[in-house]
Amino acid sequence: MKLAKNSTAWISVPIFLTAALAIAGSWYMSAVALVGFIFMIFFHRDPDRLPHGDGMVSPADGRILQATPEKITIFMGAYDVHVNRAPLDGTVRSIEYRKGSHMPAFLNRACHNQQNRIKMETDDGDLELRQITGTIVREIVCYVRPGDHVLRGERIGMIRFGSRVEASIPEGYKLQVGLGDKVRAGETVVAVKSPVVVGT
Repeated sequence: MKLAKNSTAWISVPIFLTAALAIAGSWYMSAVALVGFIFMIFFHRDPDRLPHGDGMVSPADGRILQATPEKITIFMGAYDVHVNRAPLDGTVRSIEYRKGSHMPAFLNRACHNQQNRIKMETDDGDLELRQITGTIVREIVCYVRPGDHVLRGERIGMIRFGSRVEASIPEGYKLQVGLGDKVRAGETVVAVKSPVVVGT
């Protein structure tokens, strides 16, 4: 199983505790630590993905909380893959970290939580992706830097534990998902480019 970047520390601590507690004879606590280790492995999984068609792909796994012609919002639960991906080919123009509140990520007010804003320039216009933390851990990992060119579906970062991702939709794209839909990062097409109508 492929694991997300920079996840070694999160995985090694519970396995160390499992062994140490077993050696100390604390079998019950060792079993609890082992469950924690299994969860960390599951949470930090990073499967390979391929887009299911042309268009803008989902930047995150999870459930659609908001879907408008201008923006989608995705809530990532504890059992979703938390690695984020580029919705379109483009160049990273800026990355801005903002402090904020720590509301549960599924609430509308969570749009003001601590977050990382990645602005990209694509062939179809500018796109902004926001990695937003929830109430637990609140750690955002960003794999890219300004000037980097990324491909559609490429890994660009992750958020640990309950969190959300918001992505703007470039003008000329038509939404393909609705409220409550389940999506997968780098795989589910969330918007497609509308055909250009040529006048006669």
